[in-house]
Amino acid sequence: MSIVEEAPGYLQVFSDGSVKRFVPGIVPASPNPVNGYKFKDVVIDPSKPVTGRLFLPSTPSHGFSSKLPVVVCFHGGGFCIGSTKWIGYHHFQGEFSVASQSIVLSVDYRLAPEYRLPIAYEDCYSSLDWLGHNVGSEPWLEQADLSHVFLSGDSAGGNIAHHVAIKAIQNNNCHVKINGLLLIHPYFGSEKRTEKEMVEGAAESVASNDMFWRLSIPEGSNRDYYGCNFEKAELSAVEWSRFPAVVVFVAGLDFLKERGVMYAEFLKKKGVKMVRLLEAEEESHVFHVFHPESEATRLLLRQMSGFMKSS
Repeated sequence: MSIVEEAPGYLQVFSDGSVKRFVPGIVPASPNPVNGYKFKDVVIDPSKPVTGRLFLPSTPSHGFSSKLPVVVCFHGGGFCIGSTKWIGYHHFQGEFSVASQSIVLSVDYRLAPEYRLPIAYEDCYSSLDWLGHNVGSEPWLEQADLSHVFLSGDSAGGNIAHHVAIKAIQNNNCHVKINGLLLIHPYFGSEKRTEKEMVEGAAESVASNDMFWRLSIPEGSNRDYYGCNFEKAELSAVEWSRFPAVVVFVAGLDFLKERGVMYAEFLKKKGVKMVRLLEAEEESHVFHVFHPESEATRLLLRQMSGFMKSS
């Protein structure tokens, strides 16, 4: 067998279609609270399977009401790698639960290329139904306020949050009320290159992005597939008017910064009522995953918590 696609240190795809993923380190489930939060793993859909990790502040301060808001999070990784159990994601979501005083449900969806888009969207959307069906039976959801639900994600997870919100609007989902989206360095694309994608020296980043899109979108599609190119969304003016508030975080050193800025401008043109764009000027793509203890990450947590309180 030969390697036909590769993200060194993370992913290898072989000529027979098999896939090898390299895990950088995971945090196993534990009954013991750490750093002000507790966590456990749950099964969202056993038939697929789709699982998740629930985070809950050890001593909630009830900053919103007698109940806690819920944040549904989707990890990044180009739709092909990543897990809520990865060390960086685990620590960030746990700290986010404490900082925002919220219940966090971080979702492990099925990965491409074995499960190409729109599978990730469908898996992640099912987490909203799971919340609605389990709020009365899952003890950790006793404090959950499903009228204050937020969707969050970084990189491909930001893309997923956008599409889950669209699916909720189109389906008129009654299980939860989505108050806002928190997208960190969202991963979008198109057949048309941005200025940064065409500059000399960008070839390696462009090739890597093209590879992940090639592995994740349906076979026979290109980067104008609706899951890649947000401009292809088919929503009416009335549906766009129901789109929740959005904050888009971009990083100054991130190759994908332009896409995040373009996305925010696109939402404004569509009439989305509240769209914020915040930049971490000296930071790189998904810095919070690789540097969860950095001052930039702590600022990001404060900004995300502030957005939730204002939405």
